[in-house]
Amino acid sequence: MAGPIASLGSPAAGTMTREEGSYRPALSLLASLFFMWGFITVINNTLLPHLRSVFDLSYTQTTLIESLWFIASIPAAKLIARIGYQRALVVGLCIMALGTLGMVLASHQISYAITLTALFVIASGITLLQVAANPYVAVVGPPESAPARLNLVQAFNSFGTTLAPLFGGYLILGRSASGNVAAGVTLSPAERLADAQSVQLPYLIVAAILVVLAVVIARFPLPAIGSGGAKRAAKVERAGLSLWRHRNLVFGVPAIFIYLIAEIGVSNLFINFVSQPEIGNLTHTEASHYLFLLWGGMMVGRFVGSYLMQGRSAETILAGAAIAAFVVMLVATFATGPLAMWALISVGLFHAVMFPTIFTLGIRGLGPLTEEGAGLLIMAIAGGSLVVVQGWAADRFGLQYSFLITAACELYVLFFALWGSRPGQVASDRA
Repeated sequence: MAGPIASLGSPAAGTMTREEGSYRPALSLLASLFFMWGFITVINNTLLPHLRSVFDLSYTQTTLIESLWFIASIPAAKLIARIGYQRALVVGLCIMALGTLGMVLASHQISYAITLTALFVIASGITLLQVAANPYVAVVGPPESAPARLNLVQAFNSFGTTLAPLFGGYLILGRSASGNVAAGVTLSPAERLADAQSVQLPYLIVAAILVVLAVVIARFPLPAIGSGGAKRAAKVERAGLSLWRHRNLVFGVPAIFIYLIAEIGVSNLFINFVSQPEIGNLTHTEASHYLFLLWGGMMVGRFVGSYLMQGRSAETILAGAAIAAFVVMLVATFATGPLAMWALISVGLFHAVMFPTIFTLGIRGLGPLTEEGAGLLIMAIAGGSLVVVQGWAADRFGLQYSFLITAACELYVLFFALWGSRPGQVASDRA
């Protein structure tokens, strides 16, 4: 997902200079954070069909869970400004651990409201990690190799999103009645109780790991970031400049917002979609294995996109990805059987480059306004909260036709690539 701040482009992903080798312990610790929030975020995708069966939810109620997840991204920056970056990392991990324990409580009470609250708490902790961890990645080594470090930790984030469906499929769906029956089968009260309690072990495991990470980071000598003098100088330098004069940012913020609707909509409804008799006719446990391929495709797509951008412009790659994603979403909407299923799986390959490319094109040419512009793009991640609109469309018009919303999102990304990403003014021009 959307996840970490994209790199600003330079050395190949995964490379590390000799000088930077001394920073490997800190970088490894930070990479573990990227892995964990990617892992926990995608566990949601295996949890949602499980909760839909336990609570007998509509698609609108199911996607509301993910909407709350992204609404939590809004207030994080203010808390970080108050307590500092390293403490924010520790607090974020502790909040996540508290939320995972809340999921254990929800399994005892079989309460949709407690489940929503617990997931919102987890999401709030992940938001703190997303906003606080990226600056640390930029400072734990030489500035010239910062893009390579950011690419490296993004790969760990993708690794987490790829492994999560296997973990969730085995420990949640694989151990529940809802994960091993055909789509549309109604569970008995006893089966729903047993299914609700099946989340206890995986979330207890995750809570323990998060607490250990919090203790390690609290004791680790991470570097301090920034100084008051630097902030004052930057404020003077930014005087007289306006973000709204930069077309690439003005259209880039809604591009991130709209793209998140597409990415989250596909991943949230994937298991329910491929489980349908006319599509894959799979159990939810079997479908989770194909969700692994969707997220694995995004990991592969990031490396392929990075390679292709060495010889072609980012706008061209983004436009090609948007066109391909639009086509496969039309196939997923109107085809049936394995063709529709594999079309939906393949969209991960094309979604892979969208977030980092939109981000880098959005802040291009901002100069001293880059910090504020990047902040607006990060806030646009809240677009994932509107996935509830696709849930409503699935209830009203059918799950398959709801993917027309995703196809429409791909068209806006295409517009941004072809026209909206062109800088409207260089950062040095004053109003």
